[in-house]
Amino acid sequence: MNCHDVERRLPGYYDGAIPLDDHAVVREHLNECVDCRDMLESYRRLSVCLANVEPVAAPSDLAMRIRVQAAHSVSPWVGFQRSCSRGLLSFQDIFKPLAVSATGGILTALVVFVLVVGNVLVGVPMGIVANDLPLNLVQPARLESLAPFPVPGVVATEGDPNSGVLVLEATLNSSGEVVSYNILSGPSDEAVKHQIDQVLLFSRFRPELSFGRPTGGGRVLLSFSEVRVHG
Repeated sequence: MNCHDVERRLPGYYDGAIPLDDHAVVREHLNECVDCRDMLESYRRLSVCLANVEPVAAPSDLAMRIRVQAAHSVSPWVGFQRSCSRGLLSFQDIFKPLAVSATGGILTALVVFVLVVGNVLVGVPMGIVANDLPLNLVQPARLESLAPFPVPGVVATEGDPNSGVLVLEATLNSSGEVVSYNILSGPSDEAVKHQIDQVLLFSRFRPELSFGRPTGGGRVLLSFSEVRVHG
């Protein structure tokens, strides 16, 4: 520890207010340094002189003078804060009466918007005119052309509930390809399912359209039937 560090610790060393480790290091330095010992002696003489000084009573109006001086030396930032607070109160007084009516108008606009959008998305049935195009923004998937393959087993047989008309529901992706199907009624053996796979593979479908863009998840209902005339 050099003299500069010791000089910073001498007041605490004299009063016993520094840690024990620092106290031992300072004492070791004082044993070797005459200048630091002289400075410590000056601190001791100063302490003795201050101990002999009689306390002076504070003026009776000291507290009042301090308060007056503090009031005259208010920070400019405090004045800015007060101005902002007054401006905010004025703003609230002006616009608070309008808040209820504005909120009611916004809620009404939201309700009307939801109703209009709901009607547009769902679509409102209109009279069909020749060469007219549907205006619905969401159009369901549909069958464009069905592959000309027969489906075996679709023959009405008396007493067999699984024969006759075959009805299935096909689910399409955004490219119009069948990703899955579910037989709702009719035969469902392996031969029938195999032939259905072939029919759906070579058939053409249009996917569901949302705002003119193809989307997945559209469903198409298909019905197969076969009529045989026996002579």
